[in-house]
Amino acid sequence: MARTECSDRVIGAILGSWRYDISGITPEMRRDYEQHLVECAHCRSRQKFHRTLDGSLAILTALSMISFLFALAVLQRVKFMEHVAFNLLGLDKVSMYQMLVSAAFAGLCFSLIAFVLVLATTPASSYLGGMAMERARTLEARLPESIRSLRPR
Repeated sequence: MARTECSDRVIGAILGSWRYDISGITPEMRRDYEQHLVECAHCRSRQKFHRTLDGSLAILTALSMISFLFALAVLQRVKFMEHVAFNLLGLDKVSMYQMLVSAAFAGLCFSLIAFVLVLATTPASSYLGGMAMERARTLEARLPESIRSLRPR
């Protein structure tokens, strides 16, 4: 982020305390803050940083869930873990699988809770949804008129 100063410290402090999220305020109040975000490079870069951080958290927790689902899917295929469990840890086959499945389910549950908390406490879902809608509009604008006319409005 560039080392710039906010052009209006009062509005900048208010936006900073909200983590530069103005999605939940009334449209009347929103105009001034949107105008400030257009004019102030400092606040605009801070907002971009916070939205990037929110999106990254959502993506990381989703990847965590996927990795635990993958661990559950490949549990029965891992022969090396059987060797470690039988020879080094002295576990039997049932105990090993119960331990691994329990750990994978616990990780999956923790990742799911973290994902829900990230989406509930940050504007990541509306931000990512807005990005998707903008991308869809861009793609639709590139379509030929004959195809665009087929789409119901």
